[in-house]
Amino acid sequence: MKKKDQSKHRICISKIKRATIKPYDAFQWTKFYENNSSFFDEYSDIPIQLNEEELLICSTIINSENYSILTTQKLITSENGILESGLIIHAENGLYGNFKGYGEEKLTFGKIILEHGKIVKYFIETGKASMIMIQGIKTLIQIK
Repeated sequence: MKKKDQSKHRICISKIKRATIKPYDAFQWTKFYENNSSFFDEYSDIPIQLNEEELLICSTIINSENYSILTTQKLITSENGILESGLIIHAENGLYGNFKGYGEEKLTFGKIILEHGKIVKYFIETGKASMIMIQGIKTLIQIK
């Protein structure tokens, strides 16, 4: 049975909260969203199109040219203004990069592999914040 977007959102947010050390709002670039309006209120300069039932799960937003956004249906990444996206429905997890932040890296890239072999990268803020994007994507891929 196919899960509805609202159910996917609830499951992903619960998993993110269990895997992430509090306080959740202490991270420089990474956030998760209980509702869509909190995203659009804060990031009105980032133009994303959502389907009717689609909900925002989490994001790592460095600036308006460099960001990754996970919704209940897709992953969207803009790297230096070049936009890439893909549907999560048949995706597989790739790598998580240096998510623990060894060295001085504050950001790394994770990757997912889409249905037809296309790879989509996504930004991960290293350290404690990394669990938000990693668990959001990992959980969404698992529950399909």
